[in-house]
Amino acid sequence: MTAASKNKSDSHHADSASRKRRSSRADDAALKGELPRHVAIIMDGNGRWAQQRGLLRIEGHRRGVQSVRATVEECCRLGIEQLTLFCLSVENWKRPRAELDFLMTLLRRYLLEERAEIMEQKIRFTTIGRREGLPDNVLAEIDENIRVSQNNPGMVLCLAINYGGRTELADAARRLAERVRQGELNPADIDEAMLGDSLYTAGMPEPDLLIRTAGEMRVSNFLLWQISYAELWVTDKCWPDFETETLRQAFHDYARRERRFGGLK
Repeated sequence: MTAASKNKSDSHHADSASRKRRSSRADDAALKGELPRHVAIIMDGNGRWAQQRGLLRIEGHRRGVQSVRATVEECCRLGIEQLTLFCLSVENWKRPRAELDFLMTLLRRYLLEERAEIMEQKIRFTTIGRREGLPDNVLAEIDENIRVSQNNPGMVLCLAINYGGRTELADAARRLAERVRQGELNPADIDEAMLGDSLYTAGMPEPDLLIRTAGEMRVSNFLLWQISYAELWVTDKCWPDFETETLRQAFHDYARRERRFGGLK
């Protein structure tokens, strides 16, 4: 390649990169003010993605971690207040032991490897779900990530681990029943706000947008109380194929919707 050709090629790539940056900034401006405050995602299709490619199911879980990283990074960049990811349901314990062991290993590795990024991005890390049944080494890394990030002022990253919406509601009912038994609470005083304060998500904003991958049209026992008025967005893409562009498409579709919360506009 001649010097002139190289300079022309370099100039072309520089112009292309510049156009992409301008396009991204314009896209950000179009979304500004219309973004959801809290995004919840059901990350479905890891096993299906792997099987379609003749791979073991665990390879889909491994590849799905990349989608988690990209999604967290983009949500931080756009200023999303909270991102909640459905990582492991109470029903998932029915899966083969080998797959569950791999998921726990992958989760522990993620918690360790992402700790520096959590601190760099000023993310506040937390979890919801039952601790019972999770390995001690996983619980230790969860607790450490919560501890080191508790004063961070950035986005809240909440992982739903060993979580089920019905289980959460049953646990909340037991808490309230115990307060009644102890004479601390009159049953007649129990209202929606009190029940909400007894959930795992107490103090968190309710999700504005629920995203589901792999084309499944159900909520799968996820945040049953909290998504009462959330906008639902489903993509046929399996979670390992979920990219930044897909996330932004969900945000654009959300921005075009009119949320009435049962009222009229």
